Amino acid sequence: MVSGWPAASSAARTRSTEDPGAPISIPVTEPLALYIHWPFCAAKCPYCDFNSHVRDGVDQARWRAALRRELAREAARAGRRPLASIFFGGGTPSLMAPETVAALITEARALFDAPADLEVTLEANPTSVEAAKLAGFRAAGVNRLSLGVQSLEPEALRFLGRKHDVAQAVAALEAARALFPRLSFDLIYARPGQAEAAWREELRRALSLAADHLSLYQLTIEPGTRFATEHARGAFALPEDDDAARLYWATVEEAARFGLHPYEVSNYAQPGAESRHNLAYWRYGDYLGIGPGAHQRLTLDGALLAARRHRAPEEWLARVERDGHAATEEEALAPEDRAREALLMGLRLAEGVDPARLLARSGRTLAEAVDPAMLAACLDEGYLEWTPGGRLLATAEGRMRLDAMLPVLLR
Repeated sequence: MVSGWPAASSAARTRSTEDPGAPISIPVTEPLALYIHWPFCAAKCPYCDFNSHVRDGVDQARWRAALRRELAREAARAGRRPLASIFFGGGTPSLMAPETVAALITEARALFDAPADLEVTLEANPTSVEAAKLAGFRAAGVNRLSLGVQSLEPEALRFLGRKHDVAQAVAALEAARALFPRLSFDLIYARPGQAEAAWREELRRALSLAADHLSLYQLTIEPGTRFATEHARGAFALPEDDDAARLYWATVEEAARFGLHPYEVSNYAQPGAESRHNLAYWRYGDYLGIGPGAHQRLTLDGALLAARRHRAPEEWLARVERDGHAATEEEALAPEDRAREALLMGLRLAEGVDPARLLARSGRTLAEAVDPAMLAACLDEGYLEWTPGGRLLATAEGRMRLDAMLPVLLR
C-alpha cells in the first residue's frame, strides 16, 4: 500500500485502464456552465492581466449578433443539455447594453434546458454611470450581481486605479442589495503598507453591507501589467509573507463573524450562497466560453475538448461574422492533463477532491495523478488530509501554500 492512502480509498488506488486514451465516463446530462466575455473597459487597471481593452465606442448591435451567433454554434455542438449558470465576465460587462444581456439570456434559455432559478451573474463596476443601469440588468434576467468594489479606502482606490470613490461604492452596493436576490463583491488586500487593524476595520465595514458572497483577493503582481513595471523599479513593495499571512487569517476570522466561510481559497459565502458557476470550474465540469479570449471545456464523444477564442476583440468579431466562431485552437486533452487540471482546481475547494469523480472525469486514479512521496509529506505536515469519506482536501494551512505545493505534488 502506498503511504498516505486510507483504506476507504482503495478504489482510487486501482488502475483505471491500460488505455492511455480512456474516454470520460461522465453523463452528458450533467449541467454545464456558460461564460460570456465582454472585453471592454472604461480604463485598464494597473493590476489587471485579464483580456480587457479600452475603446472609444462599441457597436452594441453588432456585438450582440456576434455573441449570439457563437453561442448558437457551440450549443449545436454540445446538444441540448441542462444549463447550470450564465456568467457575464470581462472586461466590464456592466458597459453592455441591458438589451444585449437580455438577448443572450433569452438565447441561452432557448438553446438549453434551464431551470427557473438559473443562476445568472453579471460583473459590474460601482461607478455612477454603470450603477444607473442596474435596474435594466435585473429586468434583463440577471439575478446575481458581482461588484468590483476592491476597497473602501480612498487612498487604496486611487492606488488601484479605480474610477469610483467610496461613496459611489457604498451607493452601488445599497442599490444592488435592493434589486438583486444575490450579491457578491470583490476586495483586494495585502496592499502596500496595509496594517492588520486597518484591514479588519475595512472588512467589517464591507461585511456590514450584507452581501451573501465575497471574493477577497490578495494583491499579486502579474506579468505585463503596469504594476509589474512599477514594482520592478521599486515604486512600491508588497507585504512580506508573514504579514500577508496575518492579513489572510484576519480575513478568515472577520468573514466568519458574519457567517461567511471560505469554500474556496479566495471566495467566502453564507451556506447555500456559493457561486454555482465558479463551482462548475472548480469541480471540473463542462463549460462553454463565448467571446474574445474565452476558454472552454466540453465533453464530446468521450473526449474532453479544450478550446480557446481569439483574444483581440476586432479579430474575434471578424472571425465570428465570417465563420460563426473564433476558436483559434481546440484539442482533446490527454488523461494526465485532465487529471492535473482537475486537481489544480479541486484542491482550491474546502470540500476537496472526490477520487471517484477524478477517475470518471480524467481516466486517471488519484494514485496515478500525484507523487506518493510528496503526498505523504504534505499529509505529515498537515497541508493535506483525508476526509472520513475518502476525499482529499487541502487544509486551511495547505490552501495558503497551494501555489508552492501543487507543482511538486502533481505528476
